Amino acid sequence: MSENPTQHYDLIIIGTGSGNSILTPEFDDKRVAIIESGKFGGTCLNVGCIPTKMYVLAADAAYAPREAERLGIDLEYRGAKWPEIVQRVFDNRIDLIATGGEEYRRGDSCPNVDVYDQPARFTGPRTVATGTVDGPATITGEQIIIAAGSRPRIPEWAQGVPFHTNEDIMRLPELPESLTIAGGGFIAMEFAHVFEALGTKVTVVSRSPFLRSLDETLRKQFNEIAAERFDTRRASVTSAREVEGGIELLLDDASSVTSQHLLLATGRIPNGDELRVEAAGVELDGAGRVKVDEYGRTTAEGVWALGDVSSPFMLKHVANAEARAVGPNVLRALNGEGPTRTMPHEHVPWAVFTHPQIAVVGMTEEQARAAGHDVTVKVQNYGDVAYGWALEDRTGVVKLVADRQTGRLLGAHYMGPQASTLIQQMITAMTYDLDLREFPRKQYWIHPSLAEVTENAILGLDLDFVEA
Repeated sequence: MSENPTQHYDLIIIGTGSGNSILTPEFDDKRVAIIESGKFGGTCLNVGCIPTKMYVLAADAAYAPREAERLGIDLEYRGAKWPEIVQRVFDNRIDLIATGGEEYRRGDSCPNVDVYDQPARFTGPRTVATGTVDGPATITGEQIIIAAGSRPRIPEWAQGVPFHTNEDIMRLPELPESLTIAGGGFIAMEFAHVFEALGTKVTVVSRSPFLRSLDETLRKQFNEIAAERFDTRRASVTSAREVEGGIELLLDDASSVTSQHLLLATGRIPNGDELRVEAAGVELDGAGRVKVDEYGRTTAEGVWALGDVSSPFMLKHVANAEARAVGPNVLRALNGEGPTRTMPHEHVPWAVFTHPQIAVVGMTEEQARAAGHDVTVKVQNYGDVAYGWALEDRTGVVKLVADRQTGRLLGAHYMGPQASTLIQQMITAMTYDLDLREFPRKQYWIHPSLAEVTENAILGLDLDFVEA
């Protein structure tokens, strides 16, 4: 089929994760092209944040009987209805939303938007080759936003053997009897919790400590907990082969592990290289990310980037925040004006929905000392507050890192129930530069709520108080 004539747009958006949220009503009078060769919604909706947390919720329920005994309750976990979990997550929720998002952009509500569903690649400055089911197309844009996300990193040793990634592991037809997870980061630890809680024998192989970016206090404690629950192998994989009963990994400590399935959770790669961005004059950095300045501009005139493809933070809430900066900047560019909104990369929090749950914002103790702060630290156990007694919690901990002289919070590290919720007050304290010498006593802390673990941690810091 011959190539269609070149179409010109005010704006081209590559990717429909956070990029899809760019189109506020202010763009209604602009001609827009959206390119998405996969499912609308990007990684977070389809194979990342949202479906994984829906599985985590099921895993938490399955894990509850193990923790109920210490409360004097006799519960029994009798197994997972795996096909029903898959149906609840994907058939009844995720797939409907992804399909609905695409139908909306193709429908009468968006008459100024054209959708292209073939892979995109740059062929020149602000020129993109793509297409539809009707054939290939070349399109150009006054402004282009690259929001093409990232993909799983596949190590060389995995070539030639069956494996899974986060992109397909949740759609297995049956719950695995055994699973080996290669990796020790966020994805590895969340899926380790999910599958082990539901009844799979889980082995985790990682040369480095699990969640190695954690503050040392939490990292050490979490790795001890993980070692009690999973078959943990602190080694590197040298080779893999398919054998009867599954996949065998040979490790550099001369041992091996065989499981029915193999999950690769060895990091993610930004997708800029697949777009051939160099043809547009867009440069990549040493990590393969699209280079952007403080406004989200790439090294090519009229080309912007946001999200996993360019951001140092592969986090959905960061991609959304970047979209809220890039969108208005692009609109100003279309009106011949300069950008005003900078990329919001201060005080970025993150959470890992494993068990126990983990949430972090700011510096570790080591980072704070290296930065020259007069550091004071408090480690507060969940089990030392009233709600922690009710939980009979033995592993939950909060670690706060602060500057002794200024009373400013430098870092907050939570591990335990509700960690991703409890940390929000500390994110606020950092964002608004609140003084911890005043913060705990200028508000009430509901008793006996778990929020008291934060209150006690703040009060336990050794801060300098200046007499009036």
